[in-house]
Amino acid sequence: MRDLLAALDPEQRAVAETLRGPVRVLAGAGTGKTRAITHRIAHGVATGVYSPTEVLAVTFTTRAAGEMRTRLRELGAPGVQARTFHAAALRQLRWFWPKIHNAELPTLTESKLPIMAIAARRNRVQADQGTLRDLASEVEWAKVSNIRPEQYAELAPARGREVNGVDPDTVARVLAGYEEVKRGQGRMDMEDVLLLTAAMLADDERVAAEVRRQYRFFTVDEFQDVSPLQAALLDLWLGGRDEICVVGDPAQTIYSFAGADAAYLREFPRKYAGTTSVELVRNYRSTPEIVSAANQLLDGTVSHGVSLIAQRPAGPTVAWREHDDEVEEAEATAAEILRLRDSGTPLSQIAVLFRINAQSEAYEDALSARGLAYVVRGAARFFERPEVRQAITLIRGAARSGVESEVVEAVRGTLSGMGWAAEPPTARGATRDRWESLQALLSQAEAWATAGGDLGSFVDDLDRRAAEQHAPVAEGVTLATLHTAKGLEWDAVFVTGVQEGSIPISFASTQAEVEEERRLLYVGLTRARQSLVVSWSLARNPGGRRSRKPSRFLHGLRPDSGSSAPQRKQRIKAAMCRTCGQPLASAAERKVGRCAGCPAAYDEALFDRLKEWRRERAADDGVPAYVVFTDKTLEAIAEVKPSTEAALLRISGVGAAKIERYGTDVLAIIG
Repeated sequence: MRDLLAALDPEQRAVAETLRGPVRVLAGAGTGKTRAITHRIAHGVATGVYSPTEVLAVTFTTRAAGEMRTRLRELGAPGVQARTFHAAALRQLRWFWPKIHNAELPTLTESKLPIMAIAARRNRVQADQGTLRDLASEVEWAKVSNIRPEQYAELAPARGREVNGVDPDTVARVLAGYEEVKRGQGRMDMEDVLLLTAAMLADDERVAAEVRRQYRFFTVDEFQDVSPLQAALLDLWLGGRDEICVVGDPAQTIYSFAGADAAYLREFPRKYAGTTSVELVRNYRSTPEIVSAANQLLDGTVSHGVSLIAQRPAGPTVAWREHDDEVEEAEATAAEILRLRDSGTPLSQIAVLFRINAQSEAYEDALSARGLAYVVRGAARFFERPEVRQAITLIRGAARSGVESEVVEAVRGTLSGMGWAAEPPTARGATRDRWESLQALLSQAEAWATAGGDLGSFVDDLDRRAAEQHAPVAEGVTLATLHTAKGLEWDAVFVTGVQEGSIPISFASTQAEVEEERRLLYVGLTRARQSLVVSWSLARNPGGRRSRKPSRFLHGLRPDSGSSAPQRKQRIKAAMCRTCGQPLASAAERKVGRCAGCPAAYDEALFDRLKEWRRERAADDGVPAYVVFTDKTLEAIAEVKPSTEAALLRISGVGAAKIERYGTDVLAIIG
């Protein structure tokens, strides 16, 4: 017993020795929470306080449950049940349901989508796969939030729920139709497993009493991710008792959009009088440099959890890297990964993290070009995604049709036929993910056109990339979104795309949503053990206007954030109307440097000469006029009248490639 407890630090030991009554453990990232709670259970079994079969340890993933079972077995407590919420509930349903209802349990459906497709058709909703997945997500959110279909239209908008292109009343009808179709087929989904178990325990005292005799002691991991439905089921399992230990970290609450509610963790002592609360603060995962950056990110914000104390020796400083564009960012990241591999770091101990799946494409390409294997975690590789494969097939058909077409125009037309629009969907979810993937293809086409490539060579390049990136992978760099990286760790981590609009994401409109984005970045930083690089890019494509800003979350973290104040001041000044001096409200206004209602200050004769030159040049090149320059860019040129290439380059819409192709002509016209 002394050996068992001697392996723990003082805070972990306090957890392990508190065997009775309500216990709340606030466990910071990398502080050994699994170690603490498994030793607590093993200590209770070894001292006879717990009978192994009377303990139920609950977590959220099968991987975490498997790890817990392995550790408990090694600690001498092999009889303890460690399961996910769904696995524990399904086991109880399968045992009691036939006895109560004298009938077989409904069949657990593998996918909601076929049932959802029927429900959508019955309600005359034209839904593609992305919309069906978003509707399925609404089913999941409504059920775990204890919201019935008839309540959805009233409650969903206030909770920020939205399905792109489908109004709340229609969503509510589709959700009701889904339940009707599912019942008619004798099926249940994963949320039904929790709902039916809760109803069974609430309605049948004999069943509830038997379950409560079986399980007397409960441990719940990742308690910040508990939903209202899971909290209700846990209360039914407890039956008014307080033999429960919960473990979580408010600073890692990143699933509120899926129904998770960290209030259950924060308010646990209010619900259970006499709660013993322990904080795990010693971080064993990361170097002091990484821990310091993570602490600073949350200090003084509502997202602050525990302040971590690093236990590892000092390591390299955190690197903060600014790049001109996303391609340069990916190339620099891949070059650094190659250096790490050559110096002895296994590729399996390296990760590149980003906000959304569509951002993986640039890194897949950069890694493939260097012969570095990689694995995309939690999503298909970019060129294996259904919408990308469909789009490339259609673009290839357009290239082989024999009809002369400019790259961007052909790709934009093809994607529009697939439902793509210039404005992104306002809702998050599968529809947004699909749009982002198609938008990434369009961005590639724009960059290809800027470099002078035609449609046929663009298709050849897409085929080359797809072939290179479909190679089998035994061990490789992990490419993952910040959400799918939670719970994992690597020696070297690159957190990429940390600019405004990406982190926080553009559709994070409320303060609560912005703070969740801050916590998401915190999760990314704390995945690194030894080496951490945080990067951002000022433009999407090479030659594009470098108008992006580093994420607001980086202010005060990166060493040069104080010295960049003059640059921020200059940008604010540039966002004022040159005519009236008022702030500019839209991207179109900022592009020409004046308010929409203010009179044009540009030289109209010069503007006309530029338009005539553009018409002739576009005809000679066989491209639409806007590919040369847009009207807004020509207006800005006619207003500023730059006399050098450097001055011309500062105008929105003028990049290095356009300077090379058109700069001499434009400056001659101005002169």
